[in-house]
Amino acid sequence: MDFGVHLPLLDLDGPAVPPSQVLEYAQHVEQLGFAALAAHDHLVHTRPWLDGPTTLAAVVSHTRHIPLITAVWLPVVRGPIALVRAFTALDLLSGGRVIAGIGAGSSAQDYAAGGIPFEERWARFDESIALLRAAWRPDAAPFHGRFYSTEDFTLEPGPMRAGGPPLWIGAWGSPAGLRRTAELGDGWIASAYNTTPELFGRALIDLGERLRRVGKDPGRFPNAIATMALFVTDDGAEARRILHDVLSQALHRSEDDLRRRVLVGSPEECAVLLRAYRAAGTQRMLLMPVRDGFRQLDLFRERVTPLMEDASSG
Repeated sequence: MDFGVHLPLLDLDGPAVPPSQVLEYAQHVEQLGFAALAAHDHLVHTRPWLDGPTTLAAVVSHTRHIPLITAVWLPVVRGPIALVRAFTALDLLSGGRVIAGIGAGSSAQDYAAGGIPFEERWARFDESIALLRAAWRPDAAPFHGRFYSTEDFTLEPGPMRAGGPPLWIGAWGSPAGLRRTAELGDGWIASAYNTTPELFGRALIDLGERLRRVGKDPGRFPNAIATMALFVTDDGAEARRILHDVLSQALHRSEDDLRRRVLVGSPEECAVLLRAYRAAGTQRMLLMPVRDGFRQLDLFRERVTPLMEDASSG
C-alpha cells in the first residue's frame, strides 16, 4: 500500500494550509515522496471550500513527476463536455500524470446549485462516462444519449495518452456502484468515512467477481481510498476533540463510528488501522490532514510510516 495526499481544499478546523501556501504544500508532498496528489470536488459545502479543478490546475506547473488524481470530480454537476476539456488540458500540461477519478456525488445541494434534478444523477453519470470515452477516441462514432451528445463536438487538442487518462470510478461499495466500477471503470475509489477495513475487503471480493464476469483481471485493476482524515497526536484529549468537535460535525458520523474509520490518534493507533486496510487489499490511501498540514505530513512520514515498514518486514 502506498500513500497519496489530498490538496487542502476543505477547511475543517481552520484551514489545514492557508490558500497562499497551497502550491508550496504540493511541492512539499512531492519532496516527501508521496505517491499522488489528489483533489476532490463540491460546489456546495457546509465548510469553506477551495475549488478543486482550479487548484489542481495551479499545482501542475509547481510539481514535476507526482501523479495527480481527481478523487473524485463530478461530471454531471460540472458538465461532461466542460470536464473532458479540463481533464484533457490537465493531462497535456502535466505530461500525462492525471488519473481521472469521477463519481455521481451524493450531495443534493451540489445538484441544486447546478440546476440538475438529483434523481437523474445515475442516468446522467452513465452517459457522462460514455461521452468521455467517445471524446477521447477520435475514431469513435459520436455519442448520442438522452442527456448528452458529442455530435458537432471535436476535442482538439486531444489527450496525451491514446484513449485519454484512466477513469477510476468513485463508489462506496454498494452492488450498483461496484457493477458500474467493473463495467465502466479502469479503477475503483472508495470513501474513507463510508467504509471500514472489513467492509472494504468484502466489497473488493465482490468487485473481483464482477470484474471476472466482464473479462477484466482483478489483479490488474487498481484501487484507492479517498479523503482519509489524518491527525497524528499522542494527546488523547486532542484526538477526542478532533473526532467530536470537528469530524463528527462535518461528516455527520458519531465519534465512536469515526474512531474505526479515520486516522486520528497516536502513531501506533494510526498504523493499526492502516495495517488492517493493507490486509484487506487497499493499494493506495489518500490522506487528508485535518489541520496543520505541513506538520501532519512530516509526522506521518516520521512516526507512522516506519511502523508500517516494521510490520511489513516482520
